[in-house]
Amino acid sequence: MANQEEATARLERFLQWLQVNGAELRGCNIKYCDSDKGCGVYSSNDTSSSDGVLLVVPLNLAITPMRVLQDPLLGSECRAMFTEGEVDDRFLMNLFLTVERLRKNSSWKPYLDMLPTTFGNPLWFTDDELLELRGTTLFRATELQKKSLLSMYNGKVKDLVKKLLILDGDSESEVSFEDFLWANSVFWTRALNIPLPHSFVFPQINEVQDNISMEKSSEASTDHGCSKAMINGKDVQKSEVKGNDIEVNGAELMSEQKDTVWVEGLVPGIDFCNHDLKASATWEVDGTGSVTGVPFSMYLLSAVQNSFPIEKEICISYGNKGNEELLYLYGFVIDNNPDDYLMVHYPVEAIESIPFSDSKSQLLEAQKAEMRCLLHKSLLDHGYFPAGSPKDKGKDTCKAVQTCNYSWSGQRKTPSYVNKLVFPDDFLTTLRTIAMREDELFKVSSLLEELVGTEGERQPSEAEVRAAVWEACGDSGALQLLVDLLHVKMTNLEEYSGTEDCDTELLEQEAHITGCPKEYIRGDTVNGSRDWCRCKKMSRNKWSSIVYRRGQKQLTRSFLKEAEHALQLSLSEDSANQS
Repeated sequence: MANQEEATARLERFLQWLQVNGAELRGCNIKYCDSDKGCGVYSSNDTSSSDGVLLVVPLNLAITPMRVLQDPLLGSECRAMFTEGEVDDRFLMNLFLTVERLRKNSSWKPYLDMLPTTFGNPLWFTDDELLELRGTTLFRATELQKKSLLSMYNGKVKDLVKKLLILDGDSESEVSFEDFLWANSVFWTRALNIPLPHSFVFPQINEVQDNISMEKSSEASTDHGCSKAMINGKDVQKSEVKGNDIEVNGAELMSEQKDTVWVEGLVPGIDFCNHDLKASATWEVDGTGSVTGVPFSMYLLSAVQNSFPIEKEICISYGNKGNEELLYLYGFVIDNNPDDYLMVHYPVEAIESIPFSDSKSQLLEAQKAEMRCLLHKSLLDHGYFPAGSPKDKGKDTCKAVQTCNYSWSGQRKTPSYVNKLVFPDDFLTTLRTIAMREDELFKVSSLLEELVGTEGERQPSEAEVRAAVWEACGDSGALQLLVDLLHVKMTNLEEYSGTEDCDTELLEQEAHITGCPKEYIRGDTVNGSRDWCRCKKMSRNKWSSIVYRRGQKQLTRSFLKEAEHALQLSLSEDSANQS
């Protein structure tokens, strides 16, 4: 009872803080729903949102790198490090969150008190839970990421946070690695990629300061005149788990499109929206106030035609993400995720040990070779063994034309299976080059000499090198290598946890005991209230791990079947052509 009263009081303080700082809940409420979900955004009986605007938050309330650089406490230190290139935008955000969590009189306290205290991503797994990921890409990626964060904490964050707290008059608070890990997880689970108006980021005056009001009134100022802005965040960020590491694409410092600057940031209120495949709302930025009446604001806009039933949860989409990305970044998975994918890669370090490695490395560089590829589940719809009815059949026709154009001598015929081949040609080009035999390598050299001359008057283009490789090699070597890679991946996946049938049996046993969990909610713990607490036999993290690894096994099996079939067809056609 005491915990519930305390949670209610925190929520009331947060809602008052939002209101005092200009936020408007026009057609929704933020509230605790149950121990499974923590907080969410729900429709209200407020009729003032006839225009579909449900929530409005001034952008002055957003936590962005520009705000960190102009913060009275952190700004000076951060600007010096940022100018020297010692830190990036995400470090600034994580540092800010770590310090503000520990500050006794933080002006952000009503917001920070509402955030989860632990998370469902693998960085927060127990040792036993992490073992459930053995054999998957995420297992090694999590180990490397935690090691990297620990190194950053010990090498830079720990002493810097202590220094900043002392400057703030606090010599007693102790910073821990968990504080920094918490800040990192808050950023990755809640950051949005915000298209800010250019005039907001680069105002005409040199310095614009905005006070954030709060109870007992501590002040925090901001300057939106920073010349650095960043991209990537929820909704548009594309993450790929690559090899034994994880990489989030697009770490540019600034992306400008005419009057828009894309900046990563946290927007209190908006960031309490949970994920659903069928989003009932989207968020937009109102630079002029023409939509909301609040210039420089972000608003939540209904995406449904009819009005919401009262007390219905309002969800947004975090993007079309596979379970690998969802679990790593957000701490949840979706069973039978339609956007799931399989990462296949050829280890770069293995190139050195293959025959003619120097020559092949040059060819790979000339072709801008992709050493990794994402095999999206939807690709199987166009293959030989689709799970359901094929979709968008017309999309495959351009592939045959491209392959036909590769053969300038006419000796290499277009394969009969080209429109059914589900594997990206960029990756097959890489595998063709790696698998190339000695006689094929000589043929490639001869074909390219015909184009550029023996003296090398010019360099062959990327398309010309690809054409020569395809004509000399065909697909058999590449497909055999792909089959081998998929066999290795399946072996790794099954080594510690058995087949996908074993995983299915575990999940069915758990569903029989506890009922199916809510798949679409972030795996957070809010102030000690653990998600999916009804589960007595299996932790939520273990359940998520099994769903993820089973999906990886299913995709590996399906793509392996496609690769083996295409290989047999390729070998048959090669044999027929030779005879």
